Amino acid sequence: MLDMGTGGGEFLLSLSPPPGKTYATESYPPNYELCRAKLPAYGIEVKLVKDDEALPFEDGCFDLVINRHESFSAREVCRILKPGGVFVTQQVGGMNNRELSRFLLGEGAMTTPADINLAQATGELEAAGFEVLERQECFPELHFTDVGALVYFAKIIEWEFAGFSVDRCFERLLDLHQTAARDGYIASREHRFFILARKPFM
Repeated sequence: MLDMGTGGGEFLLSLSPPPGKTYATESYPPNYELCRAKLPAYGIEVKLVKDDEALPFEDGCFDLVINRHESFSAREVCRILKPGGVFVTQQVGGMNNRELSRFLLGEGAMTTPADINLAQATGELEAAGFEVLERQECFPELHFTDVGALVYFAKIIEWEFAGFSVDRCFERLLDLHQTAARDGYIASREHRFFILARKPFM
């Protein structure tokens, strides 16, 4: 199996994957170095990936590819899967925190395209030859109990709150502080979708 964009490898290790039969990719250099030091002890080989269109694996070498919040090329995933192999992915959609970002910073603060969604990803997988077995999309609500928590979040998630600073957004943050005092929280709408797909046997 392959775990694409393994991060620090914590989720992968929680699955107790079979030693010698498990691989992981990571594109963020600090995480790659962390995993390169940690995962080989569990029989997991780690590869640094810089291009979704050029994965460092031979054709048809995996039974299972999992992907959580990592970009991917549907054609490349199909190429590295065996016939009948399965691809499971959970993705963050383009509407994730978009309304809150727009309120704080106006249009253009989100660097993630708005049209990343279940229909778009499903279409790409089917065009690459996959059979989509299951799919689901949801918009859960995220709650911040105070403005301080929101400020911390916005400074970390730079791709959704580009250019954020307390000084720049001070008046808007005061409005949100009043919202938290009145309602007990500040709400933001998240966006997630899940796809289970299979490469045809023939």
